[in-house]
Amino acid sequence: MTYEFLVETYATERIKVISVWSEFKDTDLPVRPNPQDPRGRSVHEQMVHQCVSEDLWFRTMLGIDVGAPPLPRQETRMEFMKRYAEDSAKRLAALRDKDEAWWQEDTTFFDTRRSRAWVMTRRLTHTSHHRGQQMAMLRMLGRDLHSNYGPTADTGGLVQNHTPTIYAYPNLEMLFKAEVTGGVKSRLPGPGQKPPTERPNPSS
Repeated sequence: MTYEFLVETYATERIKVISVWSEFKDTDLPVRPNPQDPRGRSVHEQMVHQCVSEDLWFRTMLGIDVGAPPLPRQETRMEFMKRYAEDSAKRLAALRDKDEAWWQEDTTFFDTRRSRAWVMTRRLTHTSHHRGQQMAMLRMLGRDLHSNYGPTADTGGLVQNHTPTIYAYPNLEMLFKAEVTGGVKSRLPGPGQKPPTERPNPSS
């Protein structure tokens, strides 16, 4: 099917969202990029936005309603992860049932008309944009980062140095099992001897 790549991308993107959320601590939820500036979403607000925004896009633009409230009753880190995992799994199952004609049909995108394939592409980039913000916040908090797309400074540095991709957990089942008991993630080797960026500071 021509649009299978969008379905499979969503299948991995939902895992990446939950994986990044697992990197935070419960005490991080109120943290903002700049504590004095309310314009930057807190970790808590990022989780709310992901759940509410994705629910809205799927229901109103793609016609996929999972029949559940987008937010957990208790807005804790673990409950956000569970809520999003359950709802996104239902959306994924619905997407896998769609044929090519469905993807090519136009739908309402805010004040214009676009194909469902176009809308889905924008949804994926919208999600990755916010996930990138959250990963930057983890750096602001001084945290190590496991892989989300590929190597990070903490998995060994730059990809051209043949560094590995190391995910925090091999799958969502292991993620939830471990996070319930405190979250023992995969070991990270650190950046190694070579600079972790293409333009390191001269003193690095």
